[in-house]
Amino acid sequence: MQFPESWLRQYCNPNLTTQQLADTLTMAGLEVEELEPVAPAFSGIVVGEIKEAVQHPDADRLRVCQVDVGGPELLNIVCGAPNARVGIRIPCAMVGAELPPGADGKPFKIKIGKLRGVPSYGMLCSAKELGIDDDASGLLELPVDAPLGQNIREYLNLDDTLFTLKLTPNLAHCLSVYGIARELSALTGAPLKAIDYPQAVVASQDKLSVKIEAADLCGRFSGRIVRNVNTQVQTPKWMVDRLARCGQRSVSPLVDISNYVMFELGRPSHIFDLDKINGGLTVRWGKEGETLKLLNGNTVKLDGSNKVGVIADDSAVESLAGIMGGDHTAVSHETQNIYIEAAFWFPKAVAGRSRHFNFSTDAGHRFERGVDPEFTVEHIERITQLVLEICGTPATQVCAIDDHQPNMPHPKPVQLRVARAAKVIGMPVTQQQCLDALNGLGLPATVASEGVISVTAPTFRFDINLEEDLIEEVARMIGYDNLPTTKPLAPISPKLRAENKRSPYAVRHALAALGYQETINFSFVEEKWEAELAGNTNPIKLLNPIASQLSVMRSSLIGSLMQVLKFNVDRKAPRVRVFELGRVFLRDDSVVESDTTVKGFEQPMRVAGLAYGAAAQQQWGQADAKVDFYDVKGDVEALLAPLKPVFEAAEHPAMHPGRCARVVLNGKAIGVVGELHPQWRQEWDLAQAPVLFELELDAVLAREVPKFQAVAKHQAVERDIAVVVKETVTHAQVMAAVAAGVQGGILRNAVLFDVFRPKKLKAGEEAAPGSLAQDEKSLAVRLTLGRDDAALTDVEIDAAMQGAIAALQSQVAARLRG
Repeated sequence: MQFPESWLRQYCNPNLTTQQLADTLTMAGLEVEELEPVAPAFSGIVVGEIKEAVQHPDADRLRVCQVDVGGPELLNIVCGAPNARVGIRIPCAMVGAELPPGADGKPFKIKIGKLRGVPSYGMLCSAKELGIDDDASGLLELPVDAPLGQNIREYLNLDDTLFTLKLTPNLAHCLSVYGIARELSALTGAPLKAIDYPQAVVASQDKLSVKIEAADLCGRFSGRIVRNVNTQVQTPKWMVDRLARCGQRSVSPLVDISNYVMFELGRPSHIFDLDKINGGLTVRWGKEGETLKLLNGNTVKLDGSNKVGVIADDSAVESLAGIMGGDHTAVSHETQNIYIEAAFWFPKAVAGRSRHFNFSTDAGHRFERGVDPEFTVEHIERITQLVLEICGTPATQVCAIDDHQPNMPHPKPVQLRVARAAKVIGMPVTQQQCLDALNGLGLPATVASEGVISVTAPTFRFDINLEEDLIEEVARMIGYDNLPTTKPLAPISPKLRAENKRSPYAVRHALAALGYQETINFSFVEEKWEAELAGNTNPIKLLNPIASQLSVMRSSLIGSLMQVLKFNVDRKAPRVRVFELGRVFLRDDSVVESDTTVKGFEQPMRVAGLAYGAAAQQQWGQADAKVDFYDVKGDVEALLAPLKPVFEAAEHPAMHPGRCARVVLNGKAIGVVGELHPQWRQEWDLAQAPVLFELELDAVLAREVPKFQAVAKHQAVERDIAVVVKETVTHAQVMAAVAAGVQGGILRNAVLFDVFRPKKLKAGEEAAPGSLAQDEKSLAVRLTLGRDDAALTDVEIDAAMQGAIAALQSQVAARLRG
């Protein structure tokens, strides 16, 4: 919310400096984000009038002007502005004047000079040279009644300050200059100027037919017809200046009046061209397929995904309720008859609709936070007053106001316990202090019982619903800077993590130690990613996405990491290793509602990583090699250590069907690791396939509690077994068979240390007798055997070896290699 200080002081003018006023508002919760002067520092510039302008004898683009600044003599000034002509009044910098600082930061001082041999006793100024606008196309033309010789700062009210407030959503009643003045009056005790709403003389009882079909959309709708207005006039300069200082450019007289009242009173309104309305108006919810060309030039199409309120005539939709009017009924320079509308739209019926169409408006910003439904008629009278002052003619005819109230909100009383207020605020407060603070804010407070105050909030305070809301108002009136600094008093009990769990920070540090960098991404992603990379055809959709493409909640972290990879690869990053630890969102009807859960949705934490490019940083002592499945598999094993996961062949929508594995820990699948599918590699335009993993965080956090074990006193025994198995037999199957075959708990370790495959035969070539078949391989396994209490005997060792061989034969159809 931006506004000039002078406008605020018109309604409430406490004896405070500009900085004190800003501090007072900030300490009451209305944070003043910025203070900026309307114009930079300059002096010696007055109102002047060009009495004569003749061509310079030696320059085509210069004119020699005689300028009257209210003194005894005219000033001879050479000027090159294209609009320098006789009769206009302009800012004139006298000799000795100082203009705003230039690019070098130093003020520019006006001296007597000569331009092409003609002396010049001053300078005629543009708006840009004064630092009040970017327009440098010509001299700043002032109204013809501007008093000659008056200081330009005084005439244009340039000794003013722009306040920019950063308001929280519960302070909708401060989205107007008068609303802020009301707060300032309560804070300082300075009187608040009452606004007069003079009733226009009604010349006709004509009314436009209005039908309200959606009472849950519109609680009140007021309107008035005004005929024979003059829209060819210029908006008064005082109004243009005030709008500009609120950050709003001037458009046309009627639009400017509507915007002015919005900034003044917080009431968005709309003025229709009456002659362009076909029949009457209907207030209803939009229908599927309806379209509307808006004032901003965009054409929107209504659909069933977002319920939007509209104002329609008998033939088409003419306005988005509470957001923006339509182009068809917009006022123009040809408009003669108008219809002024001021309505109350329920905040829930407006909230989020602007973002659905990818734009926002000042009207929507106010209505979705709450606008007072009580004064629609009075505000129409205020608009009518300005219309008559600016656009009125002798033939202007004002008609009666038509006021519909199908569903006015009824505030409920809220009670405040004084003892509770003192506890929350953290300092003693009396019942009288609370009464004074609330009544000063315009919140009618009465004593319900001893120590209990009852408040029925006025219609302009939509945010007063709970006892805490009233406590906040009391704290604001006391002033946050007056609250004592007290240390919190609460019982403190340490929350110790179980020994078999590690913290998420430990997981982050472990991945960082493996060379990965952490990324943090949005939980909402593109719907395409969910379908392609997660195989999720029914994602959780957002009702109000912050961007049109980020429309669903993610069920996998892979899409987010792929986006990070693409961003870096597009910027020539040769090697990318990133990870994310975050939440995913899954549909699950078994989840019930609680303080930490949402019914029907599971929100588990996961950890995912991605490796792309070289396996290691470039160095002289190691050959370059691209990262592959086994590199990332090793990282997963290191992350889960000392637990030993099992990797089983699997399929995943995002991964290569032959280079993907399921990660199994203690018999439970906890995630997946694999290379990106060639189809997605091509679609994402990647030079090589990245390798990814995604694991359940709870499984990664689990760890074994270290147990004491004495160092073995007896030497271990090593024995080797060489067996022939089918090519399809996996390493895990062989290790499981060995472990099952050795009884008595004497197997300390088993390691596969050699793999031999036969040479492929050429066409017509036969294998040598006794050699391996083409579909076989030879595996050599070293067994380490030992016992803590005694040395192993030959009988025990032989029994262990025979048991291992028997298990290999029975479980994987192995045979000893001859």
